[in-house]
Amino acid sequence: MSDVPSARKVRTARSVTVRGAALATGLALVAGCSASGGKDADEDSRTPRMTIGMVSHSGEGDTFWDIVQNGAERAAAKDRVKFLYANDKEGSKQAELVQSYIDQKVDGLIVTLAKPEALEAVVRKAVAAGIPVITINSGGRFSKPYGALTHIGQDESVAGRAVGAELAKRGRKKVLCVLHEQGNVSLEDRCAGVRKGFGGPVENLNVDGTNAPASQSSIEAKLQSDTSLDAIVTLGAPMAAISVKAKEEAGSRAGIATFDLNVAVVKLLKAKDVDFAVDQQPYLQGYEAVDLLALHRTNANVLGGGKPVLTGPELVSGKDVPKLEEYTGRGTR
Repeated sequence: MSDVPSARKVRTARSVTVRGAALATGLALVAGCSASGGKDADEDSRTPRMTIGMVSHSGEGDTFWDIVQNGAERAAAKDRVKFLYANDKEGSKQAELVQSYIDQKVDGLIVTLAKPEALEAVVRKAVAAGIPVITINSGGRFSKPYGALTHIGQDESVAGRAVGAELAKRGRKKVLCVLHEQGNVSLEDRCAGVRKGFGGPVENLNVDGTNAPASQSSIEAKLQSDTSLDAIVTLGAPMAAISVKAKEEAGSRAGIATFDLNVAVVKLLKAKDVDFAVDQQPYLQGYEAVDLLALHRTNANVLGGGKPVLTGPELVSGKDVPKLEEYTGRGTR
């Protein structure tokens, strides 16, 4: 993870030709269609039908959001969508990015609500301007009140309770819950859920997730000062590897569980350095959000029936490594 305090990244996915366009072109040549019938159809298939902007709360170097973007870009290619992406870990900056997409008159918005108060006004402004909004990943309970079509992600409290219950089942006695971004309501919900599901003592530790050395030092110091801690829960995949190093340096025997997957976490599961992980399927969050906005525009579709569309949680462990190695390696899990 980078130690850059604030970062902004914008990435635009190319519109690509769907398979049907290639097939149509081939058939036109075989059938001897007129020039206008073949060329115009091919050009039309290449032209984006709509533009969708996504704004996330990702800090620099968070691999989770690479997977979300992979899903969004795959759906965008299928649906002939021009996909724009921007991120900033500061709520006020996120609001500015959303406003920039409103000014560009995008046809749809995908927004995370990790810091909902900072985004409320601008999300309501987008909805009032007739731009459909889907929230993903964070702040699901604020999605409907702010006017979004739906929320796509996992129920963080439910996920946290599942982790706590699993730790209790494994006989753990005291848990350290590591929050890598202060003020993120979803991370707070996860730790609160762990506390409810575990039924024993759970301590929260705030660290700066964009500063790996400082985060490792904070976790290491906590483990050294409280040797009764026998479980660590990290709330993002990059923090899992940091906690493994901190545990080793502290001489602790605490077990480690983490939210979210990436290639590194699967390797840690395989090596038994991490006991289990919570997969909320970020690829689906990006894919389904873009796909639903496209379907809403072309067919007035809505998912969820007024409730969130859940993509998790699923607890995975070492036994799941063989299938996960392939999927994480290609950036889809």
